[in-house]
Amino acid sequence: MFTAPDQGHRRLNARTTGDERGMLVCVPAAQRATLELKCAGPGAELSRRSVEPSTLSLLGLVRHLADVERRWFRSVLAGQDASSRFATEAAPDEDFDGAVADPAVAATAWEAWRAEVAFAERFLTEAPDLDVEGQDSRLGAVSLRWVLIHMIEEYARHNGHADLLRERIDGAVGL
Repeated sequence: MFTAPDQGHRRLNARTTGDERGMLVCVPAAQRATLELKCAGPGAELSRRSVEPSTLSLLGLVRHLADVERRWFRSVLAGQDASSRFATEAAPDEDFDGAVADPAVAATAWEAWRAEVAFAERFLTEAPDLDVEGQDSRLGAVSLRWVLIHMIEEYARHNGHADLLRERIDGAVGL
């Protein structure tokens, strides 16, 4: 098991009762902490691919989720002109393809992810309510409530991938 007691407590201490906003703050935070936990420790193995021909890796997940956070909170909800940090129109899979075994690439990915999470948390704290809306180019109007639910789904799916990737790397399994 790779669940450290201090990290497990932080991850699994999400609210189970209370108001909607409180819960929609806690659950994404727990999912983000889960990603960090599952990516902690493997070093250069962070870029190890799952199985051919997939380019899925833990580092790729960090890069992908940095772009996901950026898109929904900066671009859609805050209305900023903030293009993806990793994937581009010309290279839509660059978040995964560019996740190579280089300490500088890993450091950049974690820095980007942490900056985007910090922005999202600030946005959520400052939002007057969950009905704040932004405009998505594909879906039209979306609320902060919907984005938070979508982020839970996005992280939960990718944390499942992270479980399998981590087990492949070093056999570590956990919550």
